[in-house]
Amino acid sequence: MTEPLIDLRALLVEREDFEGGMVSRLREALAQGGGQVRNLKEITDTLQKRIAVAAPPVQKKIHLKLGIAFYFLGHIRTGVEHLNKAEGPLAAFYLGQAHTYLGQAKPFADDDGDTTDHLDLAAKAFDRAEKSGYAAQQVQLQKAGVLRLQGHIGEAKAILTKLKDAAAHNAEYYFQEGGLAELEGDAIRAAKFYMRAVELEPRHSGALFRLAFLNDLRGNDQEAIGFYERCLKYPPIGKGVLYNLGVLYEDNEQFDKATDCYRRLHKADPRDERAKLFVKDAEASLTMNYSPEDEQFSAQSKQVMEIPIGDFELSVRSRNCLKRMNIRTLGDLTRVSESQLLASKNFGETSLEEIKIIMNAKQLRVGQSLDLGQQYEFRYRPQQNLSPEEQATLNRPVTDLNLSVRARKCMNRLNITTLGELVQRTADELLEAKNFGQTSLTEVRERLTQQNLKLRGD
Repeated sequence: MTEPLIDLRALLVEREDFEGGMVSRLREALAQGGGQVRNLKEITDTLQKRIAVAAPPVQKKIHLKLGIAFYFLGHIRTGVEHLNKAEGPLAAFYLGQAHTYLGQAKPFADDDGDTTDHLDLAAKAFDRAEKSGYAAQQVQLQKAGVLRLQGHIGEAKAILTKLKDAAAHNAEYYFQEGGLAELEGDAIRAAKFYMRAVELEPRHSGALFRLAFLNDLRGNDQEAIGFYERCLKYPPIGKGVLYNLGVLYEDNEQFDKATDCYRRLHKADPRDERAKLFVKDAEASLTMNYSPEDEQFSAQSKQVMEIPIGDFELSVRSRNCLKRMNIRTLGDLTRVSESQLLASKNFGETSLEEIKIIMNAKQLRVGQSLDLGQQYEFRYRPQQNLSPEEQATLNRPVTDLNLSVRARKCMNRLNITTLGELVQRTADELLEAKNFGQTSLTEVRERLTQQNLKLRGD
């Protein structure tokens, strides 16, 4: 039997006061589905109209309702504005929650000039919450989380050690322990803590997100998708959930769902240009046709494409010209045009004919990849005359660029593991990769520029 919808109007409009137990009912209501989210948005409109005509004491109560409502709707900054005008332990606690959210969401935030130290404000709000009577254990656990995010690991551990026995059945305690385990590089122990948190509180969105992310990192796509989708039921829904879930949907060719994730991001924050570009890329994928036969062809052809030019009998002139152009394999010849070869000094029509004969024998042709948009893997060949420092830079893992989930997955798909392998690629070759769009290309170029590197051809 379908559970009856919780009456949000009775919860937030018809009652003057709003207390801690009502927050749980609000979360339950939002977990019932999209219709409840629309209802809550309508209620916020009603409450905002009431503020103008309400007496000051009532205004503060309405600000409390609006602050918590906007927090769970994902409009965190608006929630902060209202919570700052409210009073009492509940307002202080959720103000701390909101500032914590903003403090750890900076990697996804726009460059809007906001230099606010949200984590510092969160700590101060939790202090006020505790002094005004909010549940001390919950406040202490939130403080431990803020300290961890600020890098004060010892202080965070001290709080958790003190609370270990008293918080044995508190989901937040295990979530905070999981966060510390992740910082120490113990992902397995962290996952166990997060799972325990979810067992105790199935709606713990923080633990669900970390479980999703850990599975995502290890390539467990279906498990990650499952946890991310559970996060969608329990607001506030962070940008990281929608971005990462969208990328996973794309990887699993669920482009309609990916597009929906990015549209939700852009709708929630129209200033987010990254989300706007992701929408564009995902919408383009909806009209793309993917052929498994093409992928099979690529796999079967890889060995042929890797055959060195040195295996064939060529004139000294042709061999020297190709060496100067850093063309070492048949695959390299598919990525250059005839005009590019002829533009090389001492490379004439005779040399071109030599090359064509070799390529025809292997059922290939010069410029084939450029014409057909085919993509072949190749090994990184160190550039000549590099200093030890330059070579060390090129040997660094591509993970040092700290790319987004989408770009990182494309690097894995292309089997690019080092910066040297990456800079051997052209922009066009990267754009040929499945789900690699202009957004990812811009990101890769920016990160390479920071290392004084650039893609081949840039």
